[in-house]
Amino acid sequence: MRVEPHPLIEASSEPAPAIERNAAHDVVVVLDFGAQYAQLIARRVRESRVKSLILSFDAPLADLQGLEPKGIILSGGPASVYDPGAPQPDPALFDLGLPILGICYGLQTMAHLLGGETGPTARREYGRTRLFVDRREPLFAGLEERLTCWMSHGDAVLRLPPGFVRLAHTDGGVIAAAGDPARRLYGLQFHPEVSHTPWGGEVLRAFLYDVCGCRPTWTMASFVEQSVAELRAAVGTGRAIVALSGGIDSATAAALAHRAVGDRLTCIFVDHGLLREGEGEAVTAVFRDTFGIPLVHVDARERFLARLDGLADPEAKRRAIGEEFIRVFEEEAARLGQVDVLVQGTLYPDVIESGTRTAARIKTHHNVGGLPERMRLRLVEPLRELFKDEVREIARQLGLPDALIERHPFPGPGLAVRLVGAVTAPRLARLRAADAIVREEVRAAGLQRALWQAFAVLLPVRTVGVTGDARAYGDALVVRAVTSEDGMTADWARLGDDLLERLASRITREVPGIARVLYDITSKPPATIEWE
Repeated sequence: MRVEPHPLIEASSEPAPAIERNAAHDVVVVLDFGAQYAQLIARRVRESRVKSLILSFDAPLADLQGLEPKGIILSGGPASVYDPGAPQPDPALFDLGLPILGICYGLQTMAHLLGGETGPTARREYGRTRLFVDRREPLFAGLEERLTCWMSHGDAVLRLPPGFVRLAHTDGGVIAAAGDPARRLYGLQFHPEVSHTPWGGEVLRAFLYDVCGCRPTWTMASFVEQSVAELRAAVGTGRAIVALSGGIDSATAAALAHRAVGDRLTCIFVDHGLLREGEGEAVTAVFRDTFGIPLVHVDARERFLARLDGLADPEAKRRAIGEEFIRVFEEEAARLGQVDVLVQGTLYPDVIESGTRTAARIKTHHNVGGLPERMRLRLVEPLRELFKDEVREIARQLGLPDALIERHPFPGPGLAVRLVGAVTAPRLARLRAADAIVREEVRAAGLQRALWQAFAVLLPVRTVGVTGDARAYGDALVVRAVTSEDGMTADWARLGDDLLERLASRITREVPGIARVLYDITSKPPATIEWE
């Protein structure tokens, strides 16, 4: 299989020149039909240097046309087009004269609305599937006739609408791609946005460049410039505070905000007593000494632990922590005066997992679904549509240090969501000590950059052990390490027997009260990366 950069990408391979703030970028809109990976489609578009925006599937056509898009992509989704209340776009969408690409459910709903037939297949296609190209132009230009793609569907297009032709099929006879070249309407039954379709980017670029006529001008540099301008406008002549956790997300948001408003910005670092070992001191030192941004360190350990007292349900813990954070920020904003804007480093995975109108809730993130209904501060989230790796690229552009950029993600609720069950001071101390060993051994093994995350989880499970020839009774602890590209999916890391043995030996020997160490070999999905 030959997969090469599209000629337009090759022509733009040199570092992008500085882009004027008001320079126009071609836009492609992704209509979301409830797919967990709608943003992944948008991200693949951005990787092709084309600006992408996500709207709900039922966005008014006037709003859509107001964006002056060069093309539209219909995402996948969990529904069947024949389900009661199944999401459907306005049929007039297909009369706008714009290029449209439907992916999975997007193809099915397109076929359904344009006079084709969609229904269940005799055999559901899930996972890697062989695909045979019937027509290379325009989407499969330069690709081989036999390919491997990623499928995930029960329904499929059984009869194409008038004007459509088959572009590709699977070895099961299912229509894998179709199009109406005259109207520039195309559809894919497979998922080009996932890494399991390694040539999917070529198909998307063919749609963007050859069908839509987009120019590859949108870069992270242009995003930085746009975000700074938007932050400056949002803060106006007042002051702003940044919710600083010490992680790359909040640090990048702080750097953007500081570039926008300068000394009218103050970082608020809240020690909620749920941090990893030595984290509070390290964060304070880095930001005060390296960045020179005014920083307020709030010791709120007692009030957070009091708020968590008696809470064992993970959703209840996240909501309590999210609300308490806001109350602390409001108090600090009132003390500083003239502050009405709170900047947060919220990312898209936080948003999508917390649940949207079109996507199911996986878990409530404290900085999204955990926010109180009433807030005295206006929330500004410049990174809300980005993935972690995109944020890291922005951080490099802003000059943040590598040690901060490569820091493993750490949840805002901290160790509270790695303590399964009740949060108590003794359990926190036990988990904190074990987690420090995990991080130390991972760094010593040279795996810091190779792993997306590595941490410890304390279970509310007591287990029998042997210490000094005597019976012991202690906690069970889980070590979790995963690899990932963007946090939306993840695979468990193969750490090797020697490292696992060192972890188990050190934790049971050095942390009193832990009698057993387990290793989590569950990928995401079906599990999430964090346990709560």
